[in-house]
Amino acid sequence: MGCFFSKKRKPEKEQQQQQQRQQPAEEAGEQQPQKQYSWDKREKVDPKDYMFNGLKDETVGRLPGKVAGQQFVIQDCEACNIYIFDHSATITIDDCTNCRIFLGPVKGSIFFRNCRDCKCVVACQQFRTRDCRKLEVFLCCATQPIIESSTSIKFGCFQFYYPELAFQFKDAGLSIFNNTWSNIHDFTPLSGENNWSLLPEDAVIQDYVPLPTLEELKAVRISTDASRSIVPITRGQRQKISDESCLAVLFAGDYTTANARKLIDEMLSRSFLLVQTKEVLMKPEDAQRVFQERAPDFIPFLEKGPVIALEFNGDGAVEGCQLIINDVFNGTKMFVSENKVAASGDVESFYNFADLQMGM
Repeated sequence: MGCFFSKKRKPEKEQQQQQQRQQPAEEAGEQQPQKQYSWDKREKVDPKDYMFNGLKDETVGRLPGKVAGQQFVIQDCEACNIYIFDHSATITIDDCTNCRIFLGPVKGSIFFRNCRDCKCVVACQQFRTRDCRKLEVFLCCATQPIIESSTSIKFGCFQFYYPELAFQFKDAGLSIFNNTWSNIHDFTPLSGENNWSLLPEDAVIQDYVPLPTLEELKAVRISTDASRSIVPITRGQRQKISDESCLAVLFAGDYTTANARKLIDEMLSRSFLLVQTKEVLMKPEDAQRVFQERAPDFIPFLEKGPVIALEFNGDGAVEGCQLIINDVFNGTKMFVSENKVAASGDVESFYNFADLQMGM
């Protein structure tokens, strides 16, 4: 009788078969292949390839496709021109002085710390400064920009184009229509003083961040023409020119972005102003609140994807927008304010809803 803890022996015939299977591999000196995991196959990343550190009086950059969603660090640079023509995960800029910086779309945050006298064009999900002085920033930011312990910070609307930029916005998960560039929150306000302000409306990007002169970077086909900007240029928090505003809402479809751009161009050509834009998902209950008695006409379109909303301003904006939609977009389903009285409520209702959706 065997011991209670002894292992059950395999039958003799089974042992012989197992030895015969192992013998050829042992004779040939073969080793059993190791299991491969997905992380073993990833290309190793060298952090030095995603960093500019300790540079002075240099022009440096990264071409489209060279950052490809990695984190990037810029630190201890002085009097440099820095261009990141690609999308990235996050970017921190520390201890930089007198630099001109372009940063392509950033999926997460851009954080400036202890920087001064810098001029920047940047696009991101979150923007923050701490212990900074005299920054001038052309900004596209999906959430409310934040400054902390910073002074003399000036903001303008992002205005830039190169062929790969629209795809980089998508890769970074950013909408060109969600830009709160002028809605600044100051964590450390001073009584009787403003730590931030807006750049002049006629500010020229190249006066702040010049086009790159490095031969390699000149290959990027850049335009700073306002009419070609990937991000629509909005008025933001600047004073409106009229008491009349108009809300236009475009529903998801194959040509929604193109139609939104066309409507913006048509309205601007008639001297109306684009105040703000939003791209956001709506539920049927949201439509009831925003579109009220006209909601049943639009609820079926909400399942197709997010809507794009545009606020225009100027005397006659409602009638002008209605005429353009009838003439140019005949057959395309859109919501537009019915009259001047209703328009004010439409704009307020939609943007109150949109801000809640985006956590602002």
